[in-house]
Parts: sequence; structure tokens; C-alpha cells
Amino acid sequence: MKFSQLIFVIIVSLNVFPVYSQTDKDIVNECFKQAGDDVIYLQDFIVELPGVSAGDRPPISKKSILLRKNITYRFTICNREDSEGEGIIQLFDTRRMVGSSYNPKTGKTYKSFNFSCAKSGPYTIFISFKEGKKGSTVGILSYVKKSLP
Repeated sequence: MKFSQLIFVIIVSLNVFPVYSQTDKDIVNECFKQAGDDVIYLQDFIVELPGVSAGDRPPISKKSILLRKNITYRFTICNREDSEGEGIIQLFDTRRMVGSSYNPKTGKTYKSFNFSCAKSGPYTIFISFKEGKKGSTVGILSYVKKSLP
């Protein structure tokens, strides 16, 4: 067997059982599709956080953004297939929370929420995981297109 034939056999045998994993690009594209047909992609936030023991403060990823008045934005969150925790995305202005994908009163988590911006300025996105579990997720910030009357 020639050397080039041997290399071919090794390459072919290495590719017999391909392993597929979810890449950052895949999860961002998948999450953007879940955001809806009425949005324009603006930005993504890929987050991976370690888990914590009971009683410890859960880690949070913080991202600062600027939003403009009279624009409706959609915030969408999607967990990776191998994520242990369920991701939560929250939006804060300088004083308080103005939107969240999680309702603590009902315990329900939503894939997306819309935010109609009434004041241009800085906002902060917080991404965490329910119960402080370890997790990997992506948040998507989108512009909601205005429908024609």
C-alpha cells in the first residue's frame, strides 16, 4: 500500500462516525428563528456560567447596551442542548427591572419578551440560570418591525 493510499484510508476511517455538536453560529441562528418573522437581528449574547451550591449567590452575566426611544425590541433566550440550567434574560434601566423572560410569581419561563423603549439611554441585560444551575445559553436582541396599517 502506498503512503497516499494509507493516508486516504486513515482519513476515511476517521470520518466514519462524525460527531455533531451545536456551534455558537448554530445556536444563534436557531434562536433567531425562534424570535419570530417580524424581527431584525441586532445582537447576540453567548453566555456560559458555572453552577453553584445551595445557598450561594448564582453567577450572572451583565451586558450594557444603548436603546432608542420609540423602538420596540424583542429579547429572546435559547438554551444549548447540553445546558443543565434554564436561562433567564432580564432587562434593567438605571433604576429597576423593565422586562424579564421569567415570572417569579408563576414560576413560568418565556422564550421572549418585547420591550417598547420610552426613553433613549443605557440599559443592562442580565443573563442567569434558574436555581443557580450550570448552563450555556444565547440571548438575542432584535428590532421588532412595525406592521403596516
